[in-house]
Amino acid sequence: MKLGFIGCGNMATAMIGGITANKICNAEDIIASDAYAPALEKAREQLQIRVSSDNKTVVSEADILFLAVKPQYYETVIKEIKDYIQDNQIIVTIAPGKTLAWLSETFGKSLKVVRCMPNTPALVCEGITGVCSNDLVTEEDLELVCRMLRGFGKVEVLTEKLMDVVVSVSGSSPAYVFMFIEAMADAAVADGMPRAQAYQFAAQAVYGSAKMVLETGKHPGELKDMVCSPGGTTIEAVRVLEQKGFRSAVMEAMKACTTKSKGL
Repeated sequence: MKLGFIGCGNMATAMIGGITANKICNAEDIIASDAYAPALEKAREQLQIRVSSDNKTVVSEADILFLAVKPQYYETVIKEIKDYIQDNQIIVTIAPGKTLAWLSETFGKSLKVVRCMPNTPALVCEGITGVCSNDLVTEEDLELVCRMLRGFGKVEVLTEKLMDVVVSVSGSSPAYVFMFIEAMADAAVADGMPRAQAYQFAAQAVYGSAKMVLETGKHPGELKDMVCSPGGTTIEAVRVLEQKGFRSAVMEAMKACTTKSKGL
């Protein structure tokens, strides 16, 4: 199986790194292109993959072609490569807002297209990727793509109408979580803890809490209640968070994110 990546930035690098580290595909069977030469050189040195400055070369060698450029470059790249795509190739996109209908119209012909939305925790093989596909993609095709995506985290297949929600709940949400960790650490520093230690405590608390949700199967509200002793320190902190509109702020931010994704 030959994989091609047009675009070799952070997300593509994370995806390739996970795929090769988990031996889902050999490095020599992966080729990538990018307009930024230093990114290609970095990928060649660190990932041991083949690289090219020519997008059409990548297309010609790939069984599965990943379009890993930013959304604003999709139309330009597709127009460059569309006449070189073969019917048996699978096109995988990672851009928010670029629907299956838009992709079909822009390619100008019927092709096997899979949309996916990964997130940056793929860099540490702890990502989660939402996936949908058009009617030309068989179950075997979709499973093959999902097997590649599992190289750097979990995969969920869903309907296309939920892809913009995936952007807000996982694609963009690491930024919210990093802000939360930073705020927790700042507060700890304000109370006298050294900064490096504060980041360690805050990050581990978030990591462990997330693991409890995933592994216990308990509702997050139930897990929260387990920490909140009557008249204790935690419920006092929760009271202030509610007073400041913590949950509402998160929900409104995600609503804005989803709306932005739909407009891309």
